[in-house]
Amino acid sequence: MRSTKSSRVRSRVAVRAGGVLLAAALAVGIAPGAAQAAPQNPTDSQLAGAASARDQAAAAVGAITAQLATAQASADAAHQQALIALQDYEEKQAAAAQAQADAAAATAAADAADVARAQGQDAVDDYARTSYMGGSTNPGFASLLTSGSPSEFVERSALLEAAGTGRTDVLAELTGLQQQAEAAETQAATALTAANDLQVQAEQLLTSAQAQETAARAQADTLATQTTELQAQLTAAQQTLYGLQGARQVAEQQAAAARAAAAAVPTRSGSQSSSSGGGSTTTAPRPSSSGSGSTPAPAPAPAPAPVGGNAGAPSGSAVQTAIAAARSQIGVLYSWGGGNASGPTYGISPDESVYGFDCSGLMEYAYAQAGIRVGGTSRDQWWLNRNKQVDADDLQPGDLMFWGSGSAYTSIYHVAMYIGGGQMVEAPDRGLRVKISSVRYGGDYYGAVRPSA
Repeated sequence: MRSTKSSRVRSRVAVRAGGVLLAAALAVGIAPGAAQAAPQNPTDSQLAGAASARDQAAAAVGAITAQLATAQASADAAHQQALIALQDYEEKQAAAAQAQADAAAATAAADAADVARAQGQDAVDDYARTSYMGGSTNPGFASLLTSGSPSEFVERSALLEAAGTGRTDVLAELTGLQQQAEAAETQAATALTAANDLQVQAEQLLTSAQAQETAARAQADTLATQTTELQAQLTAAQQTLYGLQGARQVAEQQAAAARAAAAAVPTRSGSQSSSSGGGSTTTAPRPSSSGSGSTPAPAPAPAPAPVGGNAGAPSGSAVQTAIAAARSQIGVLYSWGGGNASGPTYGISPDESVYGFDCSGLMEYAYAQAGIRVGGTSRDQWWLNRNKQVDADDLQPGDLMFWGSGSAYTSIYHVAMYIGGGQMVEAPDRGLRVKISSVRYGGDYYGAVRPSA
């Protein structure tokens, strides 16, 4: 996998950087971080070697920093794709559940059609048995001959005429029931096949989402460890260089003080010797940030938020209820795939043992308490409220803010609730808890909607 290859590359670079820093320490004869009780004046060759080693370390750290930045962006992108894949799974799982319900309804309809068909068949069978009990193919004639009186003869004649007329209708109805039963059985089988197919697709999507999330987390953890190690190595290299520079300065100060003391000694014997050293107010040179990699680059200006708001005024009572519900969950753990309209739940592997919310689960819960169904995924929450969009400069408490990796709404991977005062409540990411954050925009800010409008 690409992330594994990137990790090996970063590890090799880190080892090379460690070698450079160790070489710097050995070149000057001082172990990183070790203090000298009596600093010796380093030679020009030692200082030149230390400066060269510092430059090499700075260059190595600069290259590593660039690689780490690229790798971190890759890890972030992998995490975003995992969140999107999780939503693919949740939608497919919902479709599979609906197909299962359709299959159950179709099966029930098929069973009912079978019962009706059986009842119609029984009616025809009874009619046939009654017609031929007299042993004649003309049951009506036999009935007439056995009538007890003229009036009974007339009555039986009328009934038989009606039965003969309706026999064709009974057979037609039986044929219709047969066709309905067969159609219901076909529909049930089709719905069941669709449900099974959707379930298989959902399981495949879940497997993919879990693999992406696991890989993204491992990559992020590796980057965090390497960043810490590299910073420690850089600090050691800087301390080594600063120690040499300080030793040179102290040695020069001591030498200057000794020369001054020697020059001030009087020719008379017994005269007091002048005091020396320790009175200088000259301070050690401040560590230079040049080439150290410690000065952060200026942050890019946030990209302008999208415009196009068309939402109406928010519903005050619904907003207050939703915000109160969201705030009531502050401190609850983030759980990948966790939470729904009823509250926090255990998440999906790798968070199957973490009880809490993901970003969309928190929003679904908050608005459910206000009687508003916003959907179970962040992109559903956008899509279902796409006709209630809000400009960034018109955000009102209760509005939902979204972030995505592209221009399509299916690229949305995060959602939070604006609560006013430039703040929002969110379930941020793994290892963190539901909290209040400062509003952020940036190039991945997608837009906002107002569910209560």
